[in-house]
Amino acid sequence: MEIIRKNIHQSLLILCCLVLAVSCGKTEQKETKEEAHQGVVHPEWSKDAVIYEANIRQHTQEGTFNAFAEDVPRIAAMGIDIIWLMPIHPISEKNKKGSLGSYYAVQDYKAVNPEFGTDEDFQNLVNTIHDNGMKAIIDWVPNHTGWDHVWTIDHPDYYNLTEEGNFQPPVPDWSDVIDLNYDNPEMRAAMLDAMKYWITEFNIDGYRCDVAESVPTDFWNDVRPALDAIKPVFMLSEGQEPEHHEKAFDMTYAWELMHLMRQVASGEEKPQVIKDMYARDFARYPEGYIKMNIVTNHDENSWNGTAEEFFGEGQSPWFVFAATTYGMPLVYSGQEVNNTKRLEFFEKDPIDWSGGYVFSDLFQTLFKLKEDNPALWNGEAGGSLEWITTSADDQVLAFKRVKDDHEVITMINVTDQPVEFTIDMDYGPMQDVFGGENIVVGIQQSQPTNGYRVFSK
Repeated sequence: MEIIRKNIHQSLLILCCLVLAVSCGKTEQKETKEEAHQGVVHPEWSKDAVIYEANIRQHTQEGTFNAFAEDVPRIAAMGIDIIWLMPIHPISEKNKKGSLGSYYAVQDYKAVNPEFGTDEDFQNLVNTIHDNGMKAIIDWVPNHTGWDHVWTIDHPDYYNLTEEGNFQPPVPDWSDVIDLNYDNPEMRAAMLDAMKYWITEFNIDGYRCDVAESVPTDFWNDVRPALDAIKPVFMLSEGQEPEHHEKAFDMTYAWELMHLMRQVASGEEKPQVIKDMYARDFARYPEGYIKMNIVTNHDENSWNGTAEEFFGEGQSPWFVFAATTYGMPLVYSGQEVNNTKRLEFFEKDPIDWSGGYVFSDLFQTLFKLKEDNPALWNGEAGGSLEWITTSADDQVLAFKRVKDDHEVITMINVTDQPVEFTIDMDYGPMQDVFGGENIVVGIQQSQPTNGYRVFSK
């Protein structure tokens, strides 16, 4: 009997150890996944944020920090949370393009462009943005500098040089800039020091990082905790690498979505391509990733075409899509007045604001909805994206965002013809966001040309 008891006891011990080992293994795997996912801790204030790109040179007739500061309260009233300022630094004179040069040919990482104002003017702008309840991030150009950057004199080893020892552009067309060498640890340290400077000295809230994919990811992985140690920052990568979301960046670009939106709007593709893209993204990006949804921005406007050129009368429904789908919507300087001009990049070419703020009410309504309804919040803070099946899937994009008891339904007509259709079920009473009434979202639906409906509960 004693032998039996011992055998039972030993068996129980073995079983407990096996259970413990499996449990520990699961816990370890879970922690490893969570650690990889939690490498980036998004600032609390970014959970329901929307972003505005400010082109200081073209935003006002004056093209200065002070002139732009006067417009900050209006931008805040529209519901913006983050203002991204295009590069604020002095522009290199050597090999510059046009009469004013490119913002992205930086002459000194620790100075402001005198055309825009002084250090004091810039500090006043940051303070004004903060006083109006928003955050300020600045454009950072880490891959290259202008030909007469201050480093070219004392630190030529900071650059990738030709065999003859000369500076060189990163690509031939970028003839006004020269390529930095990220194999040099001293250059990396100097770059990080410059990035710390604007946070410690001017209290900015983060960076939009130009051509971030051309800079080694391990540099960004070192930068993020170093900046967060000063204050929680928001980092935007001009790229779409999944690994950028793991430890360094809060948000990357939705480049693919931008192009697909245009292709669907033109009739070149059907809405299914957008659904397929999201399926790929949800599979390859870390859980809770955030992308910036673009209808237009500075590059697209200047080099490829205006929002009106791409979307015509469909700008409103496509912006409704960008503002309610998964991700954070972007507004670019002048978009709220439907700027129809391709702004010059290397010259002074002010936005014409005289046509009235034709999209401001639309933007304000959408951004208030995003603030109030957690289903539309960003990343993990927000809700799922679920497609609604319709009888006109080639003509209508319909989806819902769901977070706990909160829900938003969006339906847009992507064609230039009215459409009547049915949806997969009766969704019951919801608030008509643009109508203001509580109505039953029934199976039978209709949309006029370029129509859209948004419902909330």
